[in-house]
Amino acid sequence: MAVKPFKLAVAGLSAVGLAALAACGDAPSDSNGGDNADASFSACMVTDSGGIDDKSFNESAWAGMEAASDENSDIAVTYKESANTDDYDPNLQSSVDDGCDFIVGVGGLMAANVTTAAQANTGVGFAIVDGTPSDAEGNPVETDNVYSIQFDTAQSAFLAGYVAASQTQTGTVATWGGMQIPPVTIFMDGFAEGIAKHNADKGTDVKLLGWDSAAQTGTFLNSFEDAAAGKSTSDTFISQGADILFPVAGPAGIGALTAAQEAGDAVNAIWVDTDGFESTDYGSKLITSAEKGLANAVRDAVLAAFDGEAGNGTYIGTLENEGVSLAPFHDFDGAVSAETKAELDALTAAIIDGSLVVESPASPVAS
Repeated sequence: MAVKPFKLAVAGLSAVGLAALAACGDAPSDSNGGDNADASFSACMVTDSGGIDDKSFNESAWAGMEAASDENSDIAVTYKESANTDDYDPNLQSSVDDGCDFIVGVGGLMAANVTTAAQANTGVGFAIVDGTPSDAEGNPVETDNVYSIQFDTAQSAFLAGYVAASQTQTGTVATWGGMQIPPVTIFMDGFAEGIAKHNADKGTDVKLLGWDSAAQTGTFLNSFEDAAAGKSTSDTFISQGADILFPVAGPAGIGALTAAQEAGDAVNAIWVDTDGFESTDYGSKLITSAEKGLANAVRDAVLAAFDGEAGNGTYIGTLENEGVSLAPFHDFDGAVSAETKAELDALTAAIIDGSLVVESPASPVAS
């Protein structure tokens, strides 16, 4: 089947739909996303675990779905919520049975499930966020109807690591992940590189707990929902001297923010995926966030699918196309020096022009 590639536009959508969304009951569940009862095109989303209001990637993806519907009244959007990985297949199949024209699966863990559903339903368009078409063993699979939405978050995390190294008072910072999968470790790799860059350029000796990028080993909860375990893990790192925490764990990362809050003024954090100052209740503890423009990318994918232009290409968000970014410093703007801000601007420019390459084994590659 011939397909037409499309180019995603990532102009600012930071304020769209990122307010807290209402939960919709016991998962798996579904919800109507708007009032477009007479819409001719149905775009459906299947969440990863963590819920539609996870303050992270599910919530951002849903904001993009709603933005597409707001922009084009012929598009109706709905979602089905996955409580765990067992819900992926039934939620995807239910979306097909509901007559969805375009189905967005959120999260790299769902890549094989989306691929299988797409192969069985070639007349339906699919997209996978943070993944590529693959089989159950992770091997690449050729498809005509799965669009891949990915983000080189090593770039934004690099800037976050540089900030952390510039702001730490103890000389020790920490990161940990929900699961050891590429969409998580790519953040941790970038964060480690940013710290190493600061150490090399500024003569510091900031230590990173929780991740060894050379060995690709570190601390993981094996959960994106267990905020209590996230707090316990963070408390341990704080006891080891870490005064800046970088959780890469969706809603489980709230545990790190709770730990930072309980530790008082001495401990702060950096968020991922969204601008945590806006999406969580812990803005006063967040120096910045390593963002990815997931809402924009999903919005544009849905609009392109409506126009018959989705196909099976790949979008990769970068600093250059504003698909990833470092969030504003908000309450910490006065704490981050003008010198550091200028250095961040220079590093950003260097990454964009290619003179500085930030690499991770998990960095996405265009197909």
